[in-house]
Amino acid sequence: MRPLLVRLHRWFGLATAAFLFVAGLTGAIIAWDHELDAALNPTFYRAATRGAPLPPLELARRIEANDPRLMVSYLPLQVEAGNTLIVSVTPRVDPRTGRPYVLGFTQVAVDPATAAVQGRREWGALSLNRLDLLPFVYKLHYSLHLPILRGIDLGTWLMGLVGIVWMFDGMVALVLAFPSAKSWRKSFAFRLRRGGHALVFDLHRSGGVWVWGLLLVLAVTSVSMNLSAPVVRPLVSLLSPLSATPFTNPAGREPLGPVETALSRERIAEMAVAAGRDEGLKEAPGAIFFVPTLAAYGVGYFGAGNEHGDIGLGNAWLYWDARTGALVGRQIPGKGSPGDLFMQAQFPLHSGRIAGMAGRVIISAMGIVVAMLSLTGVLIWLKKARARRRAAPALSPSRSPIRT
Repeated sequence: MRPLLVRLHRWFGLATAAFLFVAGLTGAIIAWDHELDAALNPTFYRAATRGAPLPPLELARRIEANDPRLMVSYLPLQVEAGNTLIVSVTPRVDPRTGRPYVLGFTQVAVDPATAAVQGRREWGALSLNRLDLLPFVYKLHYSLHLPILRGIDLGTWLMGLVGIVWMFDGMVALVLAFPSAKSWRKSFAFRLRRGGHALVFDLHRSGGVWVWGLLLVLAVTSVSMNLSAPVVRPLVSLLSPLSATPFTNPAGREPLGPVETALSRERIAEMAVAAGRDEGLKEAPGAIFFVPTLAAYGVGYFGAGNEHGDIGLGNAWLYWDARTGALVGRQIPGKGSPGDLFMQAQFPLHSGRIAGMAGRVIISAMGIVVAMLSLTGVLIWLKKARARRRAAPALSPSRSPIRT
């Protein structure tokens, strides 16, 4: 059995090493994506003036009035003191061509006191310019910037499959790390003084053993986020019912027609205040987004600057039908079925935010560990492969000491 497990570990490891090396290093960086992005691009994040901010809904109206080609699709409803207001935008349809306008950007940063545009960028663009760098790294982490082909997001699927292989390989590796119950201490030890291949081997084996539980969490959550709709949610729903939202269950949603008018974001924002009170939510509405293809709004409840959820299971979200204003879904941290709680925990666990700042530090360090384990695994394989090649001529029939 052990020889088979060794082969499986070798095949699984070599198949995923390059992908996990990239995912590990990029993951270590994007644990601090907002802070690093702001440090690299102060003019995009820091407001040029210090006047009293305009209401975010008014800022959205001005952004759209200044460029009628676009629609604000994601709008923070609170302004961080001294910072710009960063909104997401989508193109409207050009009536002359019947196709969406080509904007060349998906994010706009405006001075909240004047609505003056301080910067534009296409989030996740294949670019290493300073303004694009952190979004580029973030998208590289989960999709490798591979294209969408015939509606299939190749990068997201590939990295999800890598996560599945990684998950099973972790089980195999744990068994191989303990060949004998009597020598279990060796599986936790590092031969620092010997250095060389012995240390490389210990970094790979013992390093993996020490953080095995965290590695498993990262593997499982990577699958949950990349393959949530096609794989994980259907599997979880076999064990526990899952609450539906327009975004987790889009199949029944009809897009807005060309002559249909959605309820205004102002109206939804009003309704969100009352709905938040009814749901017992402590935070005020923190952001609103609109997806015309689903004819749905979502409103998140959080303080200024806390859109990712700084600790725990994240932020509460409520969802409305854009035609009728009916409340059509809710995602409230800590509430719902066991399956709902499992799904709520995936991003907070993967990002470390479930444990606040300490969790992010751990996840950032784990990204480096994942890259190290991938690299040392390849180095071990290369050394063994060279040894096998050197041994092969000695065992060939022409050089065998046994004559037939």
